[in-house]
Amino acid sequence: MLGSVPTMILFLFLVVAYGLLVRRPLDRVLAERRKRTTGAIEHARDAISEAEAKAGEYEDRLRRAKAEIFSAREKRLKQWTVERDQALAEARAATGEKIQAAKAEIDQSVAEARQQIEGMSAELSEQILRAVMPAGTRPEAAR
Repeated sequence: MLGSVPTMILFLFLVVAYGLLVRRPLDRVLAERRKRTTGAIEHARDAISEAEAKAGEYEDRLRRAKAEIFSAREKRLKQWTVERDQALAEARAATGEKIQAAKAEIDQSVAEARQQIEGMSAELSEQILRAVMPAGTRPEAAR
């Protein structure tokens, strides 16, 4: 057993030297590496969340721009509809006036035709009576 004591002392010395020379610096390097890796991951997460926020902001802007475009389009369509309705109303009014004038003209023509027919009917009735009655009788006496 006494022969193994120097080996044990040497082994303990190697374990202590390993701990001081290799293990502690290795632990420090690994801890720093883990810290940097974790920091990089957190930095990446922050960058991702910032990118998502910007993407959401861009989507909101795009939505608002689309809404403005649709609103302007609706206004234009409403304006065109109002203008079309006004043009139709004016055309209808003008057509209505023309129709009324044509009706008045037709009514006047009908009245004139009636007057002519009435004037001619008396004359025609006398001619018919003369044609039907014997030659010596008066048409006024037949009435």
